[in-house]
Amino acid sequence: MAFDDPVVIILILAVVVLLFGAGRIPAFAKSLGLAKREFDKAMKGNFDESGNSQTPPQNVETSTQEDPLIEAAKKEGIDTSGKTKQEIASALSWKLNQMRE
Repeated sequence: MAFDDPVVIILILAVVVLLFGAGRIPAFAKSLGLAKREFDKAMKGNFDESGNSQTPPQNVETSTQEDPLIEAAKKEGIDTSGKTKQEIASALSWKLNQMRE
């Protein structure tokens, strides 16, 4: 029995219908189609539904305002390079508790 045999294909389809039910198969097929479409768009580049590129313009300036947590840590003399926000918050908390004592 090979997978290209029509009897095998019918048996596989019958098992799928029994396992998932006839009502869920169209939703499953739709989600597979959407996933394939998203994958294809990602492989080609970041495009919206109309086919326009979603890359931001190169001449737009981004905000240089830093995170208040990072600014507070720098004011207290804490090195923030290479640290997560959780590590920075812990170091800032420890430093402020040391100042209270």
